[in-house]
Formats: sequence, structure tokens, C-alpha cells
Amino acid sequence: MQSDLQQNLAQNLANVLQPIHQARGLPNECYTSEDYYKIEMERIFHHGWFAIGFTSDVKKKGDVYPVNVAGHSFLITRNGKNELRVFHNVCRHRGHILVQKPANMPLIRCPYHSWCYNHDGALKKAPHVGGVGHDSHPDFKPENAGLLPVRYAEWLGVVFVNPSGKAQEFSDYIASPKQMWQEYTDVPLFANDDSRFGFDLACNWKFAIENYCESYHLPWVHPDLNSYSKLEDHYNIEGDGCSGQGTIVYQPTLDESGRRLTELTHLSDKWSTGGEYLSVYPNLLSGVHKDHIVLVIVMPNGAGRSTERGMLFYFDEEAVGDKFQILRRRMNENWYQVFKEDVTVVEGMQLGRGTAYDGGTFSPAMDGPNHCFHQWVANKIQQGKIQNGASA
Repeated sequence: MQSDLQQNLAQNLANVLQPIHQARGLPNECYTSEDYYKIEMERIFHHGWFAIGFTSDVKKKGDVYPVNVAGHSFLITRNGKNELRVFHNVCRHRGHILVQKPANMPLIRCPYHSWCYNHDGALKKAPHVGGVGHDSHPDFKPENAGLLPVRYAEWLGVVFVNPSGKAQEFSDYIASPKQMWQEYTDVPLFANDDSRFGFDLACNWKFAIENYCESYHLPWVHPDLNSYSKLEDHYNIEGDGCSGQGTIVYQPTLDESGRRLTELTHLSDKWSTGGEYLSVYPNLLSGVHKDHIVLVIVMPNGAGRSTERGMLFYFDEEAVGDKFQILRRRMNENWYQVFKEDVTVVEGMQLGRGTAYDGGTFSPAMDGPNHCFHQWVANKIQQGKIQNGASA
């Protein structure tokens, strides 16, 4: 990172950390600079917790799901005890990528020299490691050549990782959103393939997080949604490591006969007509309702590109069966449409990050959740500099 960028960034981040009525937003380089992007990948993603997948990505024993993000290749697996595990998706022999697409396999086999691992990461076979026809050697210890595990945790159907292994306890990281949504703790979650949606975005990953945080844009970007869930029906939410908005007029999706999806019966009155939507920093978009949960993982892919992987979860097995196929399709179409409408604005913000923009001005009344996220990013970048020295 060049010295002039360091100096400019230090001053601009100080401006972000001011009270909302005085603060500026994150500067242009936070959205356009590949040098800055590398710093975020190290200080926010490598050393912190972030979302990489869904528990439903590996439903069955033997399932494997590869994820490439933030300079890492991860492999989510489901072992013989039906337990989820996460490993670095790299063979311990010559560093070849192990799995390149989701699959179900009895052993995880490297395509290079056919070393094989089980779903707990143990090396089970290394052909000819002791010479042709000899799969063992007195100086080769298979127990020292297993897949490298990744620190991981699960919450609300999402798989989180901390690659460095040095972040705070996951329970502390997730404490604020978990407390807000404590009524959804440990509820059963069900999903199938028609519960997915996604987008490739020509924008920095942070724009997707920022846009989801706020309801300010509803009347102009989501006119159909705003016709029944109006701007005035929403409220801001600001937490520790998360922010977003809620509505007091959530309406469940119905079919022609008036039938609706299974609803949780233990919820308090707040959720009878309410829904809440949190950006859980750094990269999870989440929303809870009495009949479903929506989750979207935002994956950075360079300074100016990102992807969104969306999943809808329901609360009983019947809800993901044939009986409710039409209702699920409608639910998926509704969420797909909302996120599709957001594509133009998140990509439009990327196009606007030129020399004429100075970080922007926040609305003290409407932009609290966004200011909360900007300050979180600024603090992570500054704290990383203190911990790691001046090097980037």
C-alpha cells in the first residue's frame, strides 16, 4: 500500500468515525482500490468471522461443498456421523485443489496423485507413497498429513469461518443479533433446491451490505413492496456488529385457497405482523418472519465485483414438500424480485465512485444503520493497522 494512500485513508477513516451528523462515509478507495481490497481481506475476513455457506449445502453424509473467497479455498463437508466440518480445500501432498464443485463422495480424492481423505479430514490412502505398489512407508505418518481444519461455527443455518483462528469467540461475535432474534434460536430449518437464488454484481461487496441495512430507498426502488410495506412502517436497528431495519406490516404469502406456510407458534406478538432484516457484518444479509427466514451471503470478488447467494428456510419438513411447492415458488420469486431491483442501485453506487465523490453525507434520521456499518469497517481497518504495524 503506497504511503500517500495510507495517509489519505487514515484521515478519511477518522472522518467516518465522527458522530453521524458530522461524519463522512467511507472514501472512494474503499470501493475501487485493489490495494485497499487486499487490506480488507486480511483485516476483516482473514482475521475475523464471516459467512461462507449454508448448512443445507451439505445435507447428506458424504456431501462436500467448495467455497472460494478472500484468497482462501474452503471445503464444507458432512461426515459419517452427520456432523458438519470445514477444511482448507487443498491436498496436503502438492497443494492441488481437491474439490471444484458440489458433490457427494465416499472419500475426498485429490485428482493429482489420488491421495484420499475422509470427511473428518483424515488421510486414508496415499497410493505408492512408499514406492510402486507400497501404500505406506516407515518414515511417512498419515496422521500428520490430514486436511487442515478451519475454525468454524453455525448459526441460523449459516456456516461461518475464522481462517486465522484468532478472532473473538463466536458466541461473542454473534451475541447481538442472536439476542435480538433469540426467539428463533434452535428452531428447525428446512430448505431445498427451489429455495435458492443469486446474483453476480458489478460492485464492491460493501454496497450490498449498505443497501440492505436501510429502508430509505423503498418508495423509489421497490414500489410494489412499498405499496403495502411503506417507508413509514419501518424502523431502524443498530446493534453490535450488525444493523438493519424492521417492518410492522409483514404479510405472509398465500395461495389461491388462502393457505399459508407453517408459522412458528411460540413467537411473541411482535412477530405476528412483523419482520426484521439485519446485515450481520461483514457479509451476511438476514431476515426473519413467522413463516420463513431469508439469508443472503455476499462474497467479495475483487474491489469492483461480488456475488450474492440467497437461501430461504422454512420451519417444518412439510413446507419443503410438494404440497407447498407453489407457495415456495412465489416466496422465492418475491425475494428474487426485491434483490433484482437492488442490482441497479448497488451497481449505480459503484459507477458513482469517482473523484467528485467525497464519502457522502448521512441523514441523521434515516442512515443510522449505514453509518453503523461504515464505522465498523473503519474500526476494523484501523485496529488491524495497530495490531499488524504499518504494513498492509
